[in-house]
Amino acid sequence: MTKPYHVVGIGNALVDILAHAEDAFLADNGIEKGIMQLIDMQRAVDLYGRVGPAQEISGGSAANTIAGIAQLGGRTAYVGKVKDDQLGAIFAHDLRAQGAHYTTRPAPGDTEGETGRCIVLVTPDGERSMNTYLGVTEHLTPADIDERQMAGAEWIYLEGYRFDGPESHEAFAKAIGAAKSARGRVSLTLSDPFCVERHRDAFRRMIREDVDLLFANRAEILSMYETDDFSEALSRAAAEIDIVACTDSENGAHILAEGQHWHVPAVPTQVVDATGAGDLFAAAFLWGLTHGHDLERCGRMGCVAASEIISHIGARPEADLSALFRQHGLV
Repeated sequence: MTKPYHVVGIGNALVDILAHAEDAFLADNGIEKGIMQLIDMQRAVDLYGRVGPAQEISGGSAANTIAGIAQLGGRTAYVGKVKDDQLGAIFAHDLRAQGAHYTTRPAPGDTEGETGRCIVLVTPDGERSMNTYLGVTEHLTPADIDERQMAGAEWIYLEGYRFDGPESHEAFAKAIGAAKSARGRVSLTLSDPFCVERHRDAFRRMIREDVDLLFANRAEILSMYETDDFSEALSRAAAEIDIVACTDSENGAHILAEGQHWHVPAVPTQVVDATGAGDLFAAAFLWGLTHGHDLERCGRMGCVAASEIISHIGARPEADLSALFRQHGLV
């Protein structure tokens, strides 16, 4: 029986504020390069006042993935909390415009806090340093999880960043239970090595018990398995999870499943902004998986989509991903 959704994602609903910055600006403002740091509202206001010209683009890791699948024609839905304010309206409009189903009830306008935003500083080398004010998205609760929606998904896609919310683990457990009860499958993205450090035990427990597909990059998977040996980390992950899809920047991606290991080369690209590369890799991979493609081809699709996203500012596709797949002989 065909399910209503190929993929339902759960994550932090954020609007990205993207600006270019020199390395000296990062150092002067106490920003660690290349990672995501959580900040409070005052720090968000102060930092926003210091950056140069900026673009506001709807983001959020899992939301970017869901938007990418929707752009490819996949049936998708997204769960993430915004406030009934200007940035919340921007986020909802942009996601629905891609074709994704988005019905999470917004926090009322008189709620303390605001719609979350991520100030993304892009240095000349294309690296992005993210400063995230979670705002109301931190307070996604089990009440925001529609069990029928989860049961209606072939796959659910869980964003590692969501582990920072106070009721996130309970919300994820509810979503996983509903999906698994209807023979759905669970995918997880680790999101960030520092996120892994904060929640390693919870991640490991979920991976062992519930996860069918793990997305990670080199730094995240090394952090998860507390080793400097990349091959060892991949092998340990593959021993616990049915499918492992691990990206490695310009070295492409590694796909491991059923005792097999495929290395998929990256698509050479001039890096403008690395924001969203992993998100769109996951989007293309999941789209391929839910449309009957083999795992190696899913990985190649992921690398094509990632190359598109790093070629411009922002974490939502600007080119037609289906057309790019055709150009590369993948569909």
